[in-house]
Amino acid sequence: MSITVQGRQAATTAAPAPPGGRSRGPARVRWAAVAFVAPAWLYVAGFYLYPLASSIRMGFQDYTVSSFYTGVAPYVGWDNYSKVLHDGHFGETVLNTVLFTAGSLAFQFAIGLALAVFFSRRFPLGGPLRSLLLVPWLLPLVVSGTAWRWILDTDSGVLNHVLLNVHLIAHPVPWLASTHDSLTAVTLVNIWVGIPFNMVILYGGLQSIPGELYEAASLDGAGGWQRFRHITLPLLRPVTAVVLTLGLIYTVKVFDVIMILTQGGPAGSSQTLTTFAYNLSFQQLEFGRGAAVGNLLIGVAVVFAVVYLRATREQRQAGR
Repeated sequence: MSITVQGRQAATTAAPAPPGGRSRGPARVRWAAVAFVAPAWLYVAGFYLYPLASSIRMGFQDYTVSSFYTGVAPYVGWDNYSKVLHDGHFGETVLNTVLFTAGSLAFQFAIGLALAVFFSRRFPLGGPLRSLLLVPWLLPLVVSGTAWRWILDTDSGVLNHVLLNVHLIAHPVPWLASTHDSLTAVTLVNIWVGIPFNMVILYGGLQSIPGELYEAASLDGAGGWQRFRHITLPLLRPVTAVVLTLGLIYTVKVFDVIMILTQGGPAGSSQTLTTFAYNLSFQQLEFGRGAAVGNLLIGVAVVFAVVYLRATREQRQAGR
């Protein structure tokens, strides 16, 4: 018995310790994790962080066409921002951006919520119809914008043709060529594009509301509007915050729809901050001022991104 114990002790003391006193396993796991994460970080650094830093730096420089060849772009401090803020078109552009964003968000959310409530009830062909309503969201914006440009054409557009036949208008409406109607036209198209996103997210939120609450409210004599007001809206509040915040971030930076339909015209009547930055950079070749406008948009997006993150955090905490 003593021989066996002594043999075990000898085997234990004879086992060599790994170099450095630690196993190589955890180190290999760490390096493997770095190898998996490194491509993603390189992508983020190359396609997000570097352009962002370049845009911020360019906003403080007098960057012209010659700067691309010479590499010389003197720093001018806040001069680009001052020129942008004192530009004669800046006030109208900000107002157009606010009206475009507010109108798009209000109608996208209202129509999306109405459709979500409608499709929350089971009926024949409900699934296929819900899938068809996703088409505006799935189509490339170039395709959607081109189709709507034809629909809204003054002379041969389908919309004017229908309105004339039902005698709602006496003369064709220049939707895209009028300074009074162009902003309304691009807003309507953007509403059409964004409705499916609102519907899908709100529909998912409605599915998470227990049906027993509606049954109990019905037994207590609550009508449809009372159930919607006191059950649906309060329980949808976290989802509503997420939808509106993401919608605002997306709508503020909308560029494709406006450029395809009106290019910000006529006479800047449908110009927003995104098209304003494009015009400054690629038409007037004032790259520093264009970067300054872009940085202002980034600042707005960051503010509402923080709001979105807080809303999602509160939603997760409420779900625990």
